[in-house]
Amino acid sequence: MGDGKNLAKLEFAALNISGDNYLSWVLDAKIYLRANGFGKTIEDGSDASPEENAKTMIFLRRHIHEELKSEYVVVDEPLVLWKALCERYNHQKTVTLPRARYEWTHLRCQDFKTVSEYNSDMHKITSLMKLCVENISEEDMLEKTEYISCLKCASAAAI
Repeated sequence: MGDGKNLAKLEFAALNISGDNYLSWVLDAKIYLRANGFGKTIEDGSDASPEENAKTMIFLRRHIHEELKSEYVVVDEPLVLWKALCERYNHQKTVTLPRARYEWTHLRCQDFKTVSEYNSDMHKITSLMKLCVENISEEDMLEKTEYISCLKCASAAAI
């Protein structure tokens, strides 16, 4: 978290009050904390120092919505804040996963102007599913990709 020179700069988007970005926020926060040697501050049974905990709290509070800061103003331990946010927003998986499954099931190449747009949506959907701890098999991905190849061949033959 450095020496304080970049205090005004956010490393990634702050957690929205609605929690609709919770799944990506929690992943970003974990990665950032681990990369900076503070990952243990959000783990049970941690031997983190008071200084590490304080730096993590500063970081977490900078990356949550102002209303959340107000709600959790008395929380001064990163693990307590982390668990409270998890308890509050972890249901996002139950909202996101069914939507991602629906989008995956109804993903059709003909609904896109370009293969690039189709691929972009396909990867966005699979990423959401992975965030919800559900993987798309290689077989499923190949099936969708082979469909694109067939379309390319058919359009080339038509020309």
